[in-house]
Amino acid sequence: MMARLFSGLVSQGAWACLDEFNRIDEEVLSVIAQQLLTIKFALMKEEKEFRFNNSTLKLNPMCGVFVTMNPGYEGRTELPDNLAVLFRPVAMMIPNYGLIAEIMLFAEGFKEATILSLKMVQLYKLASEQLSQQKHYDFGMRAVKSVLVMAGALKRDNPSLNEDVVLIRAMRDSNIPKFLADDLPLFKALIQDLFPKVVIPEVDYGELQTQIIDTIADKKLEPKSEFITKVIQLFDTFNVRFGVMIVGPTGGGKTA
Repeated sequence: MMARLFSGLVSQGAWACLDEFNRIDEEVLSVIAQQLLTIKFALMKEEKEFRFNNSTLKLNPMCGVFVTMNPGYEGRTELPDNLAVLFRPVAMMIPNYGLIAEIMLFAEGFKEATILSLKMVQLYKLASEQLSQQKHYDFGMRAVKSVLVMAGALKRDNPSLNEDVVLIRAMRDSNIPKFLADDLPLFKALIQDLFPKVVIPEVDYGELQTQIIDTIADKKLEPKSEFITKVIQLFDTFNVRFGVMIVGPTGGGKTA
């Protein structure tokens, strides 16, 4: 498969960026190294045609291969030396979450973006340090971005609402559905510490809540408040996430 890809690149002079390159198994990476080495030698000799993978190909010198990789993650391999030497490394540093959050909040129409971004980044830092370590917890850039998108939507729907309240609601609604019961009080305490004296009004879901209760009755299920809360949390999560997974014990109501 990789040989076919490289054959097309060298013939057309196209560029390819192979994302998360070091997820490929090590034995496959060594074969790719051989293929790239063959192409490199042909380029160095400035050949018009060369033998590659049992066929003769035209060589367009404009072709290029780029790779991205995140070292140190689970399921990733280190590049073999014979492959690593074929690439010129460019290192990326950890992004400045505060600055990104501030710019995005300003773009979403928040006037207090500078202070709010600092508080938000601090909350995520404290949460990642103090909450229990779970595989599905994520306090990285993706999580920050989804909260900011949600905050922007809430801001547009409630332009008169206090900006502190808007951001707290976004952080609460996008995080609380995934927390374990033991971590909930701690997360709420962190919000209370960072936003003292801010009272968050209860959200009225109006027609949605009425329809949920009606549907529960139609399905002959129990209209438990915890179950209704979970349905609303799922609705909120779908608004900011592309992929959602419901996790819970057997008989916990996931299918319902």
